[in-house]
Amino acid sequence: MTLRKLGLAVALAFAAATSSVDIARADPSSSLLVDSLAAQAPALDRSVLALALRAASCAERSGQVRKPSVLTVIDYSLPSTQRRLWVLDLARRRLLHEELVAHGRASGDDVATRFSNEPGSHQSSLGLFVTGDTYLGRHGRSLRLQGLEPGVNDRAFDRAVVVHAASYVSEGFAARHGRLGRSQGCPALAPGVASRVIDTIRGGSAIFAYHPQYDWLQASPFPANCGTSTARRTAAAAGRDS
Repeated sequence: MTLRKLGLAVALAFAAATSSVDIARADPSSSLLVDSLAAQAPALDRSVLALALRAASCAERSGQVRKPSVLTVIDYSLPSTQRRLWVLDLARRRLLHEELVAHGRASGDDVATRFSNEPGSHQSSLGLFVTGDTYLGRHGRSLRLQGLEPGVNDRAFDRAVVVHAASYVSEGFAARHGRLGRSQGCPALAPGVASRVIDTIRGGSAIFAYHPQYDWLQASPFPANCGTSTARRTAAAAGRDS
């Protein structure tokens, strides 16, 4: 079994295992919703989609997501030459954007394999983020991100991990180099679409960045341990380490 297939199997198991009465009341990863969105975005793996929906719902219930009708999914297990960022309208069950997205230069070449929360690492971060406000930076109009997972992506704001445009994100660049250019850890987009995507997702929507990394999936509060207290997760982790 390949690493990607193993990771997807783990994702499916976590998505199933974390069902609770609270989630089941209006299950965001129900097969009907997943079916509707998967038909709009067939290249987005269903298990990754279900995991992203559950993670975003968990964060919404805790008051961390103010714009729950919009969800962005990034699948970093796919090569950078494939469109691996999807923006979904959950209320209308529509695909709004399907785009190329760069990863950090230290995360890998065409395929990202390394992820970090550390400043100066030049690596992408996994997990659930919430979008903030826009500003004008050296890459033009950019969108701030707040990481919601302690130790995984909660330094995103301090690292200036933002959504921005970059000339090295294009089909032409990929054809010439066999991969997209790489950022310093930001999910960079093609200049022609960056502003439209930013306008769609800014102001408190969720971004779920996925890769089949078992340790992250097991420890993440979104969605593997949704509804589980920090104390219980810490105790569980201590038990595994003993």
